[in-house]
Amino acid sequence: MSRSRIGGLVQAVAGETQSDPVVSVRGLVKRYGSHEAVAGIDFEVLRGEIFACLGPNGAGKTTTVEILEGFLERTAGEVSVLGHDPATAGGTWRERVGIVLQESEPEPGLTVRESLAMYAGLYRAPRDIDETIDLVGLTDRTGALATRLSGGQRRRLDFALALIGDPELIFLDEPTTGFDPSARRAAWDVVAGLRELGKTVFLTTHYMDEAEYLADRIMVSSAGRIVAEGIPQTLGGRDKLTTAIRFTLPGYVDVRDLPSALYRLTEPGAGGSTVVHSDSPLEHLQLLGNWALGRGFDLPDLDVHRPSLEEVYLSLAESASTKDQR
Repeated sequence: MSRSRIGGLVQAVAGETQSDPVVSVRGLVKRYGSHEAVAGIDFEVLRGEIFACLGPNGAGKTTTVEILEGFLERTAGEVSVLGHDPATAGGTWRERVGIVLQESEPEPGLTVRESLAMYAGLYRAPRDIDETIDLVGLTDRTGALATRLSGGQRRRLDFALALIGDPELIFLDEPTTGFDPSARRAAWDVVAGLRELGKTVFLTTHYMDEAEYLADRIMVSSAGRIVAEGIPQTLGGRDKLTTAIRFTLPGYVDVRDLPSALYRLTEPGAGGSTVVHSDSPLEHLQLLGNWALGRGFDLPDLDVHRPSLEEVYLSLAESASTKDQR
């Protein structure tokens, strides 16, 4: 775990932070006719953390964000963002909020620096323009026309425009959709850097690796409902799921020769391998290694697999879908 992630978690569990949520939602509902896009959800976002809302398309993520941003009226529930109801908050409140939409177009005819200067003029106390450009990694493109930037560079400009007003809270709605792997990683570095600035970030995404890499806490949504919430390491009971220890025994060794403590946990794996499902992987790895070495052979394809966030997410989504069908 990175030092910045540890710092974020320390902030998230501090008493002062817990008593001052940046976002507080109770019983939030949004209906479109008979369709319930958001079905009575409750959650809080704490100051200084990166909070990710993870879910597939149609989960209600963008609807929730647009309500929190004050762009969409809710059907029911209570919402507080930076101590105000976004449905009635004024211009002073909006200066405290930065937004990166799923899609946006750069200002035609303006360079990167000119775009930042124009937006900076809308705020009473904007950030330094050149410092902001440097923060998002566009220093070598300062004089380039915004319309001629690559897709990844345009996204960096979007981040810069969201930051120029020096907001306390930043909404990132699926900020890397359609990016190639390199551009996604570059965007992640920018987002992670926001934590170092003391910003609070509300991130929506359908990428499991993105949520795991960036978020201090994750909320999983499905069909407008919250199906799980927690830190990436323990989300959905991930820390309590068994670890799969996979290996291939030499042809002259029978799986029944394994120590009984391991044999009773085995099942056949792909390609003639053996899988041990362990809730004590360190203990069982040591037992397996000592047993193999004591018999004079190695296990060169030994693999230890802890349940990934994607596997946990798919399990949660499947469970939620099953409940909805009942």
